[in-house]
Amino acid sequence: MLKCAYLLQMISSGKVIKLFYDISSPYSWLAFEVLCRYKNVWNMELKLKPAYLAGVIDGSGNQPPGLNTNKLMYMTSDLMLLSQYFGVPMYQTSKLSKKDSVIPMRFVTAVAEKDKDGGDLVEKVSRELWKRMWRTHQDIVQPASLTEVGIKAGFSAIEVEDILTLAKSQQIKDKLRSITNEALEYKCFGLPFIVCQVDGKAKVFFGSDRFELMAYFLGEKWLGPHPTKSTV
Repeated sequence: MLKCAYLLQMISSGKVIKLFYDISSPYSWLAFEVLCRYKNVWNMELKLKPAYLAGVIDGSGNQPPGLNTNKLMYMTSDLMLLSQYFGVPMYQTSKLSKKDSVIPMRFVTAVAEKDKDGGDLVEKVSRELWKRMWRTHQDIVQPASLTEVGIKAGFSAIEVEDILTLAKSQQIKDKLRSITNEALEYKCFGLPFIVCQVDGKAKVFFGSDRFELMAYFLGEKWLGPHPTKSTV
């Protein structure tokens, strides 16, 4: 009952934030954690939108940042400082980042299909995948790895098997493609990509360093990376 009342309160506020993200994007992890911390503070509805970064890059005509050596070197240093500032512990850029993220993102999409109401499980699964990729540098594509992620997020072994099967279906492939195309319709060119809506008016933001402007657009206040006590 309390959760339903809270959801109704968020909807009545007219403030909605859509976060398009991919596990292969460490900047997406930063934006994800901050926006999760601000759900109650800004009294807004946060919609998690698992997308496919490679599809966004290709569909927008952009290029992966890793192709530029200078930019890659900057990102490595930048992420270390940002992880400290935002309190999202990640370690040196993993070789796993070179792997295609389509399998884990289909897994997250399948979880979202199973958890249409609350979104809590999508949040937990996404966080566990980010931890494996950017903190402990473990595999995130093999079924055994995804099973471990699902169980840590609160699913039973049988439920994870169902999710793994669903993740391979055409339904989920089409769903991930549809969300990626939705991001492209907003003129997305990379992730994280954030769409803020207030009473039907929308504004888009790219990256994990635009929270002050988001707050201004929403008519709220930016209280720093830790508006309330939170741990990752």
